[in-house]
Amino acid sequence: MADPTDQALLTPVPDDDGAPFWEYTARHELRVQACAAPDCGELRFPPRPCCPHCRSFDSTWRRMSGRGRIWSYVVPHPPLLPAYAAQAPYNAIVVELAEAPRIRLVGNLVSSADARLDSVDPDRIRIGARVQAVFTETGGVRVPRWVLERP
Repeated sequence: MADPTDQALLTPVPDDDGAPFWEYTARHELRVQACAAPDCGELRFPPRPCCPHCRSFDSTWRRMSGRGRIWSYVVPHPPLLPAYAAQAPYNAIVVELAEAPRIRLVGNLVSSADARLDSVDPDRIRIGARVQAVFTETGGVRVPRWVLERP
């Protein structure tokens, strides 16, 4: 069960281009938009209507393994919003996806899917650490978070 303080955290507001991403996360799937042009196939994130490589408007959503590595992170000081202050110190990480190193997603490193944002000591976070996506519901939206592959 998700922590009740998570209900006050900011939640994404899906737009037309990103709506499929959130539909897949609701099913515990991490998918990235890909160009569907026969000679392209480039992955892109954030989602957008046109491929920046070939200008095609055809797209599909490719399933990712959910594995990646920490590319960067921050531990905000001070937390500015009350719901976040209640869970300080917490982290925000940038994850480089294993099968698409140019695709980077922002999230939080937690000890388990429904753990609080402060469940991982910031001193344990390392650039390059391998992580796996997990999904939790916050504010009615299922969002990806990340756990260490080897805690």
